[in-house]
Amino acid sequence: MGRTYKQTHPWLNFGLDLRPANRQLWLSLGEAQSKCQHLAGAPLRPDVARRIYRMYLAKGVLATTAIEGNTLSEQEVLAHLEGKLQLPPSREYLRQEIDNILSIGNEMLANIENERHQPLTVDLIKHFNRAVLKNLAVDEDTVPGEIRKDNRVVGRYRCAPPEDCEFLLQKLCEWLESDDLKLQPGNEVVCGIIRAIVAHIYFVWIHPFGDGNGRTARLIEVKLLLDAGVPSDAAHLLSNYYNKTRSEYYKQLDAASKSGGNILPFIQYGVTGFVEELREQIDIVREQHIDVTWINYVHDQFKDKKSHADRRRRSVVLSIEDTVKIVSIPKLTPEIAAEYAGKTAKTVVRDVNQLIEMNLVQRVRGGAIRIKKETILAFLPIRKRESDE
Repeated sequence: MGRTYKQTHPWLNFGLDLRPANRQLWLSLGEAQSKCQHLAGAPLRPDVARRIYRMYLAKGVLATTAIEGNTLSEQEVLAHLEGKLQLPPSREYLRQEIDNILSIGNEMLANIENERHQPLTVDLIKHFNRAVLKNLAVDEDTVPGEIRKDNRVVGRYRCAPPEDCEFLLQKLCEWLESDDLKLQPGNEVVCGIIRAIVAHIYFVWIHPFGDGNGRTARLIEVKLLLDAGVPSDAAHLLSNYYNKTRSEYYKQLDAASKSGGNILPFIQYGVTGFVEELREQIDIVREQHIDVTWINYVHDQFKDKKSHADRRRRSVVLSIEDTVKIVSIPKLTPEIAAEYAGKTAKTVVRDVNQLIEMNLVQRVRGGAIRIKKETILAFLPIRKRESDE
C-alpha cells in the first residue's frame, strides 16, 4: 500500500542535487569552513573566552526558543546563566524553556568531549523532543517524545500525515548517512552545514510531534554542526540568523514546499546567514587579539623607560579605549587621577607630546587624542594602508 505523504507532500522526496547551485553558494561554504577552522582553538585569555562563549550561548539558546515565542531578553538569559535572574511565577516557564535547551546542549558537548558519538536516530530525535518539553505545559493531545496522532496545520502549512511521520523520520536519518550527505574527509564542515540545513527543513516539513518541533529541529541542526567539527561557539549561529530574519525564514520554508521540494534557495539563505554570523564572531575574536597584542606592544615600547613619568604615560595610553579629550586624561582612572594630583595641565600636555613622539597616539579634532592601534596591524592591503594615512 502506498504512503499517504506521497500524494499530500510530494516535495518530501529525500533528494538533493547540488549541480544547479550557483557559484556564490560554494564560495560561502568554503568561507564558512575556513572561518570555523580559524575559530577552532583561537588563543584567548580564559576569562575572555568564557565571556564570549556565554554571550553566544545566550544568543543561541534564546534564538532557539524565541522563534517559538519565548519573550526573555538576551540580558535576562545571560543573567540566568550567571544565576542572577529573578522572574515572577507567571514567567517561570520561560526559564524552564531555556534550561531544557541548555540541558540538551550540555549533553551534546559532554558526548563529544568523551568521544561518545551518537548517530542521529529516530530514538534520539524523540529524546530531544522529550527534553525540549520537560516540565512544560502541553495540550492534551501532545505526549512529549511521541509521534503525534492527529493532523496538524501550522499557519497555512499542512504537516505530514501522522501515520507516515515515524517512517519519514527514519528515512531522513538514513538519508543523512547516505553517500548524498555523509561527511567527507577534509570537507567535514561544508558537508555538516549542508546536512544541518537539509535536516532542519525536512524535519520542519514532517513536523512529527505535537509541540516543540521548531526547538527540536534547531537542536538537530546544532548536533549535526557539532558532529562536523563546528566550534561550540558557532554551532548556534544558524538559529541566531533564523531568529533575526524570522519573516524571511518562514517565507523561504513556504517557498521550498511550493516549489516541489527545491531546497537550494533555502540552503543558500541558511549558508549566507551562517557566514554573516561567523564574520561577526571572527571580528569579536580578532578585536581581542588586537587588544592583547596592543598591550604587549605598549609594554615593549616602554621596556627601557623606567622613570615615574614613563610609568604614568604607559598607564595613560593603556587606559584609552579609543579617543579621549586631553583635558579628561587625568580622570581616566582613579590610579591615573592620583598620579596627576597636584600637577598642572602642562604635565598632561608634556605626556601627550611624548606619547605622540613614540607614535602611540595622535591628535584629532576637538582637543583630543586617539590611540594608534593600526600600528600593530600587519598584512593589510596596500590601498587600505594608503587610505589610512
